[in-house]
Amino acid sequence: MVYLTGDKHGFFMRVFAFCDTVGSTTEDVLIILGDVCINYFGDEKDRAVKRLLEKLPVTLFCIHGNHEQRPENPDYEETTRYGGAVYHEPVFPNLLFAKDGEIYEFAGKRCLVIGGAYSVDKPYRIAEGWGWWPDEQPSPEVRERVERRLDAEDWRVDVVLSHTCPLKYEPHEMFIGGVSQENVDKSTEIWLDAIESGLEYGRWYCGHHHTDKTVDKLRFLYDDFIELR
Repeated sequence: MVYLTGDKHGFFMRVFAFCDTVGSTTEDVLIILGDVCINYFGDEKDRAVKRLLEKLPVTLFCIHGNHEQRPENPDYEETTRYGGAVYHEPVFPNLLFAKDGEIYEFAGKRCLVIGGAYSVDKPYRIAEGWGWWPDEQPSPEVRERVERRLDAEDWRVDVVLSHTCPLKYEPHEMFIGGVSQENVDKSTEIWLDAIESGLEYGRWYCGHHHTDKTVDKLRFLYDDFIELR
């Protein structure tokens, strides 16, 4: 079985409860649509989180969000799972990290991954000395990789799995009060708009905005756990 859910920000009690409810095993996959926060601290605290999550009876497939480091670092190896390249550590075989621009086979569907987003809380995190990373959004190189892959697929996929959403689908009701949208870098959302307008796809799933709702073919996930069908 393949399941999806939204941002967890380092809190996994509901993940454990969900796995218990459905009776999952590590043969099953739970896709988390970014901001998992497994790679947030860059020190032993991250290792402690991984040691906790290795007890989960499920394989976590993590998309890069804006509240965590990218997995393209020396601690990770690149291998192939589900038909695409993933990052992993052999000591934590049930924790996998997606590579932007790859297409994976889940539940008989070809799923394109596009991670990253802008942090509206960037000034606060920097002021407090918390984690923030300048490569949180897709770089020109990442965008080029995504578009090259879509060219190879004739711009047809079954599913898109992203962290943020195309600009046209932004849920304005979820905007944080006191944050001027004029100061928010929406370049990733604008780019995803262009992707969405030229793409033939079945469903699009994203997180980032901490809401659970469906608009057209796009579904936001946060608290909900759903099966990929």
